[in-house]
Amino acid sequence: MKSLFENKLVLILSMLILGGLIGWILKPSGSRQEETHDHNAESGASTLWTCSMHPQIKLGEAGDCPICGMDLIPASQMPSGSGNPLVYEMTPEAVALAQIHTTKVGGANSSREIFLTGKIQADERENASVTAKFPGRIEKLFVTFTGAQVKAGQKLATLHSPELLTAQRELLEAAKSKSSFPELYQAAKEKLRLWKLTENQIQEIEQGGQVKDQIDLLADQSGVVTQRNISVGDYVSTGQVLFNVVNLNSLWVLLDAYESDLNFIQVGNEINFTVAGLPGETFKARVSFVDPLLNPDTRAASVRAEISNTGQKLKPEMFVTAKIQTKAGKSTAEITVPRTAVLWSGKRSVVYVKVPAAERPSFEMREVSLGARMGENYLIESGLQTGEEIVTNGAFAIDAAAQLSGQFSMMNRPETKSMEVSEEFRYQITAVADSYFQVKNKLVEDQLTDAQKALSDLDLSLSKVNMTLVKDQAHERWMEILQGMKDARAKMGTAKEIEEARKHFSMLSYHILEMTESFGINKEVVYKDYCPMAFGDQGAYWLSEKKDITNPYFGASMLTCGEVKQTYLKGQQVMNLSQNISNPASAHNH
Repeated sequence: MKSLFENKLVLILSMLILGGLIGWILKPSGSRQEETHDHNAESGASTLWTCSMHPQIKLGEAGDCPICGMDLIPASQMPSGSGNPLVYEMTPEAVALAQIHTTKVGGANSSREIFLTGKIQADERENASVTAKFPGRIEKLFVTFTGAQVKAGQKLATLHSPELLTAQRELLEAAKSKSSFPELYQAAKEKLRLWKLTENQIQEIEQGGQVKDQIDLLADQSGVVTQRNISVGDYVSTGQVLFNVVNLNSLWVLLDAYESDLNFIQVGNEINFTVAGLPGETFKARVSFVDPLLNPDTRAASVRAEISNTGQKLKPEMFVTAKIQTKAGKSTAEITVPRTAVLWSGKRSVVYVKVPAAERPSFEMREVSLGARMGENYLIESGLQTGEEIVTNGAFAIDAAAQLSGQFSMMNRPETKSMEVSEEFRYQITAVADSYFQVKNKLVEDQLTDAQKALSDLDLSLSKVNMTLVKDQAHERWMEILQGMKDARAKMGTAKEIEEARKHFSMLSYHILEMTESFGINKEVVYKDYCPMAFGDQGAYWLSEKKDITNPYFGASMLTCGEVKQTYLKGQQVMNLSQNISNPASAHNH
């Protein structure tokens, strides 16, 4: 029995030892666990999370943006940047969150709408005063309140006048001897006519043979009594105003137009207007007069239209909201943008232009020159082209995000390369650019001889530039550019091979681009093109008057090699960006 118990004890101990051994073999080692843990921690530490709307946010774990609450994304998924510091890239999620909407801009229509306010007024030419032509006393009143409708010839009051009695007696005495003294008779009648007695009244006096101690005053025209200045028993003197009567069949629409609107308003422009008292009804008229003087208090001029008041619906002093169809005028502005698209900072105006064909939503900050405001739109004098797509809602969100990320923005603008010069000087250097285009186009056609002949036109254009038109720094800048162009032109003119001429043409292009960026030229749009493969992949720039690439460095062999790097618009300042071209002279050892 004792041996059986010992055998069972040995068996149990053996099983325990065996189980522990198996468990120790299958259990992962502590060092392996620690290694795995460290690896995961290391992986988490290497992932940074940022906000697509606020890229300055950098967190070590996923979550919400502390500024806008948007879900954070891995920093590796953020746009890498276009290389243009004026362009801000966003993710589609950020565009949706900021509620960004874009609209293509087009040329202004030949007719534009201006919205003005004003009121209805009586036609001043239809306003008449009934005055006393002779002194007397008011015996009766037939019109006792203002607003009464009267017709021409209607009785207004009855007047007793001693002077009128004397005039009647003179008429009766002159009538008795009118055959002998017709002049006296006609003079007596004319006196009564001047006192506004009608022919019927004068005839009644003659036929009756008796003077009348009272005479009726009659309305000279139909209309509404706007003022009554007498009562029964009043004594009136000659010339005193008794009633004011205005004809409301024709009315004036008087509108206030500000200085910026006056350039587009002309006599004959159509007006559509509404009044609050007649909702749903629209009236039409045409501008008949534009006040040549401004009101010094309101800085507005009065614009007048005339309208026939059929049915007497319109009443003086009614407030008017009007829309005027204007003609294009002589303004240089050709593009209109919604008011919501423009950001202001002092004298600067900025819009954001959507970059076409970009891999991610990208928006370029663009300074523009504003013209007159036309309702809810602004005219653009320079800075935009027809067909470009601009941000009309959310522009401020883009600008704020660009500023927070350290890029250029409305408040953080780059310095400008453009210098102030006269229009005459700009016109002269535009002729230089035109001559340059002739040289460039001959190189595109692989015509060395013709390109060198075209250099003579360039010489002529340069000789006509009056350097005294530019002063101080602008003068020094022009002299540097001029010397560079002359050197490049001289070397190009003596080149024996077209490849050598093209190298010198790259120098000429550099100075032409510097001229364009520094002073501007009077072309609606020109393009700064770049070929990365020119001169053994060193790359070269040129200025083109065409949007399509035509490469002067390769000609027919690689005609379309290149891309548009920058667009220069007429009147637009050129910013001094980090992408400024380097002098090809140093690149090509000239």
